[in-house]
Amino acid sequence: MKKIGVLTSGGDSPGMNPAIRAVVRKAIYHNVEVYGIYGGYTGLISGNIKKLELGSVGDIIHRGGTMLHTARCPEFKTPEGQQKGIEQLKAHGIEGLVVIGGDGSYRGARALTQQGYPCVGVPGTIDNDIPGTELTIGFDTALNTVIDALDKIRDTATSHERTFVIEVMGRDAGDIALYAGLAGGAETILIPEENFDMAEIAERLRKGQERGKKHSIIIVAEGVCGGNEFAKQLKEATNFDTRVSVLGHIQRGGSPTAADRVLASRLGARAVELLIEGKGGRAVGMESNRVVDYDIVEALERKHVLDLDLVKLSKELSI
Repeated sequence: MKKIGVLTSGGDSPGMNPAIRAVVRKAIYHNVEVYGIYGGYTGLISGNIKKLELGSVGDIIHRGGTMLHTARCPEFKTPEGQQKGIEQLKAHGIEGLVVIGGDGSYRGARALTQQGYPCVGVPGTIDNDIPGTELTIGFDTALNTVIDALDKIRDTATSHERTFVIEVMGRDAGDIALYAGLAGGAETILIPEENFDMAEIAERLRKGQERGKKHSIIIVAEGVCGGNEFAKQLKEATNFDTRVSVLGHIQRGGSPTAADRVLASRLGARAVELLIEGKGGRAVGMESNRVVDYDIVEALERKHVLDLDLVKLSKELSI
C-alpha cells in the first residue's frame, strides 16, 4: 500500500489532532503517502482531498478539535453517496483509509470496506461509547473539563447553600456523568443506563440537610432529561432552592490531556500498521492498556456496557 487517506467524522473530540499527526508521520516513516480528506465524508464526496507532509501536522498535537474539520453527511448513508466517495478515492489513487470518529463514522468505514476499500476505525468521541475499547480519544479531556467546572460550581453552591444541577453530554451513554460525578463528589448522578427515582433522590437530599449539609451537586446526562426539566421536577418534589448549569459544547473543546495525546498517538499509529499489513475492516482500541484491533462489524453489532459497579460506589460514597 503506497497511498492512504485519513478523515475525521461526526462530533469532534480533543485528541483527534494528535491522532491525525500519528497517522501522517507513521505512514511517511514507512514511505507511504498520506492524503487528508477535509470535512469528513462530505469532503470525500466533493473531493476536498490534499496531500499531507510532515510539516502539515506540525504544532497540532496540543490543539483541540480537528485540523481536517468534520461534518455529518446523511448523503454518505446512501449507496449513491458511497459510490461518489469511492470514485474520489480512485481518482486520487488512495488504497486505504483511516477513519477517526464514533459509531456513525464506523458505519461509513464498514460500507467502504465492503466495497473493496480497506478502512480502519479509530475511536474518537468524548462519550467513550465505542464497544471493543476501554477508552475513546477525547473522553479523558472532556472528563477533566467537566470536573474543573464542577469544582468551580461547588464553590458557589457552598457559598449560597444551594442545590446545583449540572447537565453534561451523554445522549446514550452515561460515562461522562458517572466518572465526573464520582471524581467530583456529586451527591446524585443520573445516567441513561438507569432509571431514577425522584422520591429516593429527594429523601437523600433531605437526609443530607438533616445532618447539616448546606449544598448538593447533581449530575444529569443529557440522555436522561434536560437539566432545567429535572430541576423543575426536583423543585416540585423538595422545594429546594436549585440552580442549573448546562455545560454544553465546552466539553468538546480544549487542549487534549497527556492521556489523550498518548492514546491518540498509539491508536493512530496502529491503524497505519494494519493498512500496511493489508488489513481492512478493522477497528483499533485499548484493552488492559494494550492496543488491540478487532472486526469493525463487531464494534457496530455490540453494545457499549457501562460499569454499573461505579454507580453503586458513587451512592455509597455520597451518603
